[in-house]
Amino acid sequence: MKAVIVDDEAPVRNTISALLKERFPDITVSASACSVAEGIAAVTEHKPDILFLDIELPDGLGFDLLKQVGQVRFRTIFITGHQEYALDAIKVSALDYILKPVDEDELRAAIIKAREIINHEEEQLKLLALSENMQGKKVLKRIILRTAEALQLIAVNDIIRAEAESNYTHFHLAGGKHVMVSRTIKEYEAMLSGTGLIRVHQSHLVNLNCIDKFYKHDGGYLQLKDGTTIPVSPVLKQKVLQAISDHLFE
Repeated sequence: MKAVIVDDEAPVRNTISALLKERFPDITVSASACSVAEGIAAVTEHKPDILFLDIELPDGLGFDLLKQVGQVRFRTIFITGHQEYALDAIKVSALDYILKPVDEDELRAAIIKAREIINHEEEQLKLLALSENMQGKKVLKRIILRTAEALQLIAVNDIIRAEAESNYTHFHLAGGKHVMVSRTIKEYEAMLSGTGLIRVHQSHLVNLNCIDKFYKHDGGYLQLKDGTTIPVSPVLKQKVLQAISDHLFE
């Protein structure tokens, strides 16, 4: 397998190269680059199987590189610091990443996943989601939901609510659509933090834009615009009321 590394920090490039040489001798680093322009040239010339790509480069974003090389025929592993927003964008887009400073175990896990047979159409969908999430205001716009049948690219604003069902999460979407995903609601609560979806109960996330009324009796519950009623946990009641109030005055 051939790899290209695009990162503006020489120590990061050197660490990845050294770890690959030591732990993955079947992976050859064909080229390293420190900018979008150099990266485009390296990818075009060497046609790698794996691309290690920094999110932010001196002359642009890693997505600028991906857009210019056209159809992606390789697996992308993003490299990023601890920028919270970039990590959230990568996670909701179902893409692989490693953090700086590079950890050997994280690198190994990412490469093991990269060795899996790649579905190029799915990879393009994930990259599209990430590109949209990183554009303009830093607000997550799209999320990739993987079902047993397919990957689905969902607009965050179309999520009315999410409900926990054991280790699954059931998404209720605009237009009466439903998607069931084999991941916990706790994971999605973390990924979708700051998007307007808030935890109101152990089993429920709700889109603030979809709340119609808050009823205080019966322990407290929400009525959504589609007529659905959702219980509010007593321990979350004040947090929910504050979130509703803040949202009204945004």
